[in-house]
Amino acid sequence: MAYVDGFVAAVPTDSKAAYKKHAEDAAVVFRDHGALQVVECWGDDVPDGKLTSFPMAVQCKAGETVVFSWILWPSREARNEGVEKVMKDPRLSPEENPMPFDGQRMIFGGFHILVDE
Repeated sequence: MAYVDGFVAAVPTDSKAAYKKHAEDAAVVFRDHGALQVVECWGDDVPDGKLTSFPMAVQCKAGETVVFSWILWPSREARNEGVEKVMKDPRLSPEENPMPFDGQRMIFGGFHILVDE
C-alpha cells in the first residue's frame, strides 16, 4: 500500500525561487530512489490560528511563507529504502543543494493512506 511523507516548513518569502530550485533538484533525487510523486506547495491562504495553525507549527516569522509538501512512495518499505539512499546521495549534500530555510523548524512525518478517492 502507498505511503506518504509529509512536510511543513517556513521559507523566507524572498527565497521562493531558491526554494523552488532546491525542491526541483531534490525531487529528482527522491524519484531516482523510488518516490512516485513529489509535490511542493507555496502557501497562499494559510491563516494564523489562535490555538494551532500551520504558521504556528513552524514558528513562521514575518517575511516567511508556509510551504506544504509531500512525497508519495509505493510502500513504507520502499520509502525506508529510498530515504536511506537519498540521505547518502551527494546531490543533496549541503554543499550541492543547501536548504534555503531553517530546517530545524520543519515538521514532518510518515503516513499510511486511510482514504484515497
